[in-house]
Amino acid sequence: MLECCSAWRIVFGKLTNKQMTNERMNLFPIFASMTIRLAVTADIPQIMQLVKKVVPLMRAAGNFQWGDDYPNPEVFAKDISIGQLWVALLENQVVGVSAITNDQDEEYADAGWDITEKAIVTHRLAVDPDCQGKGIAKALMQQAELVAEATGVKILRVDTNSENKATQALFPKLGYTFSGEIGLAKRPGLRFYCYEKLL
Repeated sequence: MLECCSAWRIVFGKLTNKQMTNERMNLFPIFASMTIRLAVTADIPQIMQLVKKVVPLMRAAGNFQWGDDYPNPEVFAKDISIGQLWVALLENQVVGVSAITNDQDEEYADAGWDITEKAIVTHRLAVDPDCQGKGIAKALMQQAELVAEATGVKILRVDTNSENKATQALFPKLGYTFSGEIGLAKRPGLRFYCYEKLL
């Protein structure tokens, strides 16, 4: 198990902790040397090991959003190729992953969203079970906010499985509001809750 300590830093392109305010740097005082950066192809094996640890726990909680088919290495490789996959690292180990995208499913309109509006949308958010509850998901969600600010986007959106109680508790704490419940054609039989934050 990784040992969790205090303080953290974020890397976004050329944005470093020296360019961030003290207030933002102290939002998640968890790790001595946690780094959030864009993922590279060499990270995929560790990301998949993380996924293999997370999926059984999701299933045990009645959350069947992820399975043997998704997410897979090809999905993450595509994310990496277009520069939208981020990883959180502690002691050079991947402890969290998130795709920070502009991708909005057509069904988002069922939550009352105008999907023609440009938005930063978080997908494929996961944290190593050994370090859950330590602020990693919060830090990755904060990274989405940094990406939005850097690109001039004023809307943040995310969806989560209706059985994922952890994210349903997390998102409102980060300033997201519940927008509605939808189904997704690509995940038949499942229901998803949509959350939005305006900057």
